[in-house]
Amino acid sequence: MELRDFLSLAQIIVSSLLIVLVLLQVRGTGFGAGLGGADAGFRTRRGMQRSMHRLTIVVVAAFLSIAAWSVAASG
Repeated sequence: MELRDFLSLAQIIVSSLLIVLVLLQVRGTGFGAGLGGADAGFRTRRGMQRSMHRLTIVVVAAFLSIAAWSVAASG
């Protein structure tokens, strides 16, 4: 297995994890808010929401670094 193959596989896995994390964070805002309606206001993140938010940031950083490494390795 070459480095390109490893990076492609890692990028697929990390992007799938990122999709799942983002979808788990979607709140039941209702149809009106999805069309640009008023937001319910400012809420702080607590407990599991905070952990998922931070994990999402870490996974985004991993995705971007793997993507940059993949571009550098292909050139």
